[in-house]
Amino acid sequence: MTTALDPQNAPDLVLVNPQLGENIGAAARVMANFGLERMVLVDPRDGWPNSDAITMSSGATWILENARLTASVEQALAGMQYVLATTARPRDMEKPVVGPREGLAELRARAQAGQRTAILFGPERTGLLNQDIAAADAILTLPVSQRFPSLNLAQAIATVVYEWRVGADLPVPEVFAEQLAPPATRAELEGLFAHIEAEAEASGFYRPPEKAPIVKRNIRNALLRAQLTEQEVRTLRGLVKSLAHWRGAAPGPIGLEGQADEAGR
Repeated sequence: MTTALDPQNAPDLVLVNPQLGENIGAAARVMANFGLERMVLVDPRDGWPNSDAITMSSGATWILENARLTASVEQALAGMQYVLATTARPRDMEKPVVGPREGLAELRARAQAGQRTAILFGPERTGLLNQDIAAADAILTLPVSQRFPSLNLAQAIATVVYEWRVGADLPVPEVFAEQLAPPATRAELEGLFAHIEAEAEASGFYRPPEKAPIVKRNIRNALLRAQLTEQEVRTLRGLVKSLAHWRGAAPGPIGLEGQADEAGR
């Protein structure tokens, strides 16, 4: 039986376009300090592996050696079922905003239910882009001074993993007792989003065209807030496919399973 402090219960920490090897190494060190082991690197600026990261990790090399390297945020989150995105800046999008105590309690509850979770951290200079934050279920923000809200990447990670550790003995709310199907993974949700966006494009929905990125982001945020299950994603894809077929799109078998072809049509 696993415990709250088992590394497999902890979230993946996803570092998006990290710039300095020293910060990656310092992040690995503090992850090791507090018992988290899964690091994901999305297109690090100076390539990978990085000797500066190894030096700065002060011996936490197993985390760096096992770090998963991906080319995009979408690849990094493909198997995730709940994602927090860290930012200190207000964002113009409809997403829940949680503090570290509330956010990490949610992650613990989902880990207890067997779900895969992740926390996104942005590059040192700019932080996360809006398109990256749009992939998350909620925004995680720290109670920093608004006079100087910018945190070093490793410092931000240290604050979050400390909260994970100190909250390990707190009771976890039983929020999934009535759930009949597991939450959809990010890969399944991305398939749904691509399917909807392709059919919306084909129908001329995006008018004027320059508004398309904002409209797509708003639709994604709305669907993410719904916390769709795997079955619900399949049903929605079946609905989209049926509507596309009805208006005269390329014919194909229609069914509630929603299994469209590879193009999502």
